[in-house]
Amino acid sequence: MAGGASEPYYQPAAGAGDFHLLYYRSDYFASALHETAHWCIAGDRRRQLADFGYWYAPDGRSPEQQRDFEAVEARPQALEWLFSLACGYRFHVSADNLGAPDDVSGGNLAFKQQVLVQALAWQEHDLPRRAQRFFDALALDFGSGLRVRELALDLSGITA
Repeated sequence: MAGGASEPYYQPAAGAGDFHLLYYRSDYFASALHETAHWCIAGDRRRQLADFGYWYAPDGRSPEQQRDFEAVEARPQALEWLFSLACGYRFHVSADNLGAPDDVSGGNLAFKQQVLVQALAWQEHDLPRRAQRFFDALALDFGSGLRVRELALDLSGITA
């Protein structure tokens, strides 16, 4: 992992013996957690693709593009929220569309509900293996001692 990037980006290893590299935005703690969430979700095939093979549309997305973005982003943002809780760090949902009106740029209740539903599903049915290991390491390192199954998850924990 490397901070200081102008934009987050995942670069798969160029060859045998090389390392994959996950860049996060500036030195933002939330960006590091969010990009790690993407890595935890990505399967073997996606971890061989630049930026996990995801598309990205910049600010100013249409409502349809925003819905597509939210459909993809609910899972990593749910993990980022859980990782934030393990660290004792406040989570802010991101629609990543700064030029959009509030109901699209982060104040969108439907998107927050998608994030909550995904987090609750993982709480009930277990996190992906890499995500669980990372959550446990964060809880230990930050001294929270939290366990996913014991978290009280509701919309009040998701701020814009």
